[in-house]
Amino acid sequence: MTLDPHSIVQFLSAIHPYDTMEPAALQTLIDAFEVRTVSENEMIYALNAPLEGLFVVYRGDVEIRDEHDVPISLLGPRNSFGERGLLREGDSLTSAQAVTDTTLLILPAARFHQAMNEDPAFRRFFDRSRTEKPNKASLATTKVEALMATTPLTCPPMTDVQTAARMMRDARVSSICVADADSLQGIATIRDLSGKVVGNGLPFDTPITKIMTPDPVTLPPSAIGSDVLHMMMERRIGHIPVCQGDKLVGIVTQTDLTRFQAVSSAELVSEIAHANSAEEMAVVTRRIPQLLGQLVAGGNRHEVITRLITDVADTATRRLLALAEKQLGVPPVPYLWLACGSQGRQEQTGVSDQDNCLFLDDSATEADMPYFEALARFVCDGLDTCGYVYCPGDMMATNPRWRQPIRVWREYFAGWIKTPSPEAQMLASVMFDLRPIGGATRLFEDLQAETLRKAAANSIFVAHMVSNSLKHTPPLGLLRGFATIRSGEHKNMIDLKHNGVVPVVDLGRIYALQGKLTAVNTAARLEAAVAAGVLSGSGGQDLRDAYDLIAETRLDHQAAQVRAGVMPDNFLSPTDLSDFERSHLRDAFVVIKSLQSAVGHGRGMLS
Repeated sequence: MTLDPHSIVQFLSAIHPYDTMEPAALQTLIDAFEVRTVSENEMIYALNAPLEGLFVVYRGDVEIRDEHDVPISLLGPRNSFGERGLLREGDSLTSAQAVTDTTLLILPAARFHQAMNEDPAFRRFFDRSRTEKPNKASLATTKVEALMATTPLTCPPMTDVQTAARMMRDARVSSICVADADSLQGIATIRDLSGKVVGNGLPFDTPITKIMTPDPVTLPPSAIGSDVLHMMMERRIGHIPVCQGDKLVGIVTQTDLTRFQAVSSAELVSEIAHANSAEEMAVVTRRIPQLLGQLVAGGNRHEVITRLITDVADTATRRLLALAEKQLGVPPVPYLWLACGSQGRQEQTGVSDQDNCLFLDDSATEADMPYFEALARFVCDGLDTCGYVYCPGDMMATNPRWRQPIRVWREYFAGWIKTPSPEAQMLASVMFDLRPIGGATRLFEDLQAETLRKAAANSIFVAHMVSNSLKHTPPLGLLRGFATIRSGEHKNMIDLKHNGVVPVVDLGRIYALQGKLTAVNTAARLEAAVAAGVLSGSGGQDLRDAYDLIAETRLDHQAAQVRAGVMPDNFLSPTDLSDFERSHLRDAFVVIKSLQSAVGHGRGMLS
């Protein structure tokens, strides 16, 4: 079919990234697009074929298949494809076929690369590579929306000062915003009440409007912390309402700034290391969500944030071990406490249960077991008190099965490798993420190397582990969008943990097994896999970029929940994302699915 230029302009101007481009740049780009009609079932391009350009679906449906001819995506109008190959060597990394009669817009390869070089909006959309982030949060980089209280205390204009004072007392805050239908009229503080009401002897039924500061200075949520600090210093005020247009959406105070600057992982670690009980530690660990929000707001990379949060859990565990020994006495034989799961991988977020086990020296006897049973109970109970809830699957040192001498652990691993039943695959997946936390680390070193060597040499076990790793699939809907949860509490949402992060964790574990790599952290495993030749450089970069995007989307989601006063979770509604964010997230899931397909077909490499 033929399309007139006006139709193409209308179409592209309504989708990313073209809707963010400067008009002149957009017009020159649109002039370069070619129109092509493809018949039902006709190939658009084959695998490894030279790409003529970037494709945009104007009308119809296009199926994308990976190198193993496995469908990975069905694209409809407004979707682009071909950019990954263009950004490599110019050859396609997939195949594309029209499912129905389809009309395509094609931006020639040379013009695509020119736009990538010249237009920031275009480059930002199609460049999926990681961007470097600072590793330290500061007021200069933190937005006000991350600092403010999202539910400021408010009262209507005709409220009397006594009622306002009682409201402030009950809410334990030092200011109250006077608002009419969310429109800010003024602000009154404790200083206003003491200086103007008590100091001047005003009656308690005086309207709050008589003592408030009318039309106070405000800031938008997009302002940064230093704007708050400078405004407070310049005007000698301690409370600044935050408004989005005319609507009051929050308030930020001197206390918020002080709290932000005071909370750090080092402070939490120090307080926990000197605590004398689990209850004292719990007071500290309750500030972890605040730490998470601060680290995200400061623009830190996800692996930095999760490492710092995990350090707090490690410190709590070691302190509980020390308190247990103080109460129970000197251990009868050497032992080693290990963490698995997200703590083992140093990837904890704002949502974590506990997964742990105990390795005992082979000199341990039955007479020694009551001591270690008591130690395990003390530590696991203490972790639960601190907010690291008991493992639903009972993968804890309190379970006698996971509190054994080294010789028994050797038998466990040997049995799982020899007979990879479904339970063995699950247990091996968990145990390959073990990391020593406290005790005699020598008890683990030889066992880890021995187990990796035996596991990698058993092709049947590796095959079963690969199959097990593919059970967690990215939430890609065959019909264009995301495959959301169909029913229940989280209906129409995607699980960023089990269908986002976990598939990458599983792939990293497989690469570590294939390469006999000792790294436990997922990012470290991916880097080590590339260095060892288990994963190609380009495939590793793609997977790392995809992992970064999903992990950071998950942390951004949790930080937003913390700011809203909601317990953080892993469930995100795609409707909460912009078109830009949805497009990038979906591309990340496609990368993961492609790597899963490669592993499932006996190849760890993605060229």
